[in-house]
Amino acid sequence: MFEHIVLLKFKTDISIAEQEEAVMRAHDFKGKIPGIVDLSAGINVTEEIEHTQGFTLGIRVTFENQQACRDYIEHPLHQNLLQFIGPFVEEIVVIDYPFA
Repeated sequence: MFEHIVLLKFKTDISIAEQEEAVMRAHDFKGKIPGIVDLSAGINVTEEIEHTQGFTLGIRVTFENQQACRDYIEHPLHQNLLQFIGPFVEEIVVIDYPFA
């Protein structure tokens, strides 16, 4: 298995509706992009605001293997999400790792 974690820091002018649209588009990946085993995405609601560093959206995708993650990166649904959120993103953190 292979885990892909993405944290997004949006610019201050992004609306809640646009953030929710990004979450919905991410959820749409499951069942439509091969190799996805599990997926979760959501708006950060932590009460530990001193640790958020401004990151407001988290996406976690579990893949069958690393190649499935590579294929996902190029998939049209993923590319459409990137095009949609690109203008709103100030910073992004990505963490990938294999696990048993």
